[in-house]
Amino acid sequence: MGQNKTTVTKAKQHWLFKSEPDEYGIDDLAREKKCAWEGIRNYQARNRLRDEVKLGDHVFIYHSSCAQPAVVGLAKVTREAYPDPIQFDGNSPYFDAKSDKASPRWLCVDIAYEAHLPTPITLKQIKQLASFESMELATRSRLSIQQVTAKEAKELLRMSGHKNSGT
Repeated sequence: MGQNKTTVTKAKQHWLFKSEPDEYGIDDLAREKKCAWEGIRNYQARNRLRDEVKLGDHVFIYHSSCAQPAVVGLAKVTREAYPDPIQFDGNSPYFDAKSDKASPRWLCVDIAYEAHLPTPITLKQIKQLASFESMELATRSRLSIQQVTAKEAKELLRMSGHKNSGT
């Protein structure tokens, strides 16, 4: 007799990707519709891209290093981790002379724009609410790729007035 195969579908995860809006922000992503999320030069963030960020995962775009740091938009992962091509570009500020094409040091993922949040959620708001006290943005704010729990994601969407607060 044949074996009964059970397929386990892992729930999509939620992430927060940080960007500096004067370099590349949600408006740029909206205009381009999709992009390679490149230039990650932190080993923990790189490892998350490699090991944890998966096709179809949800992404909150967060603007940092600006007058009003805030969660500003939504995207979705459309391609899992692959070698970041700009690490080999000598004209790029993200060039890494020690990275080898045979064993690349840095990775990127592709994401696609989904929406601007109707109301951005500021870092100040996040830090003031008990529902976010364990959120990485409140506890480890410098990491550029951060996990967001399903509960945190739902609350961010609710606070922003996004129509699909059940993601």
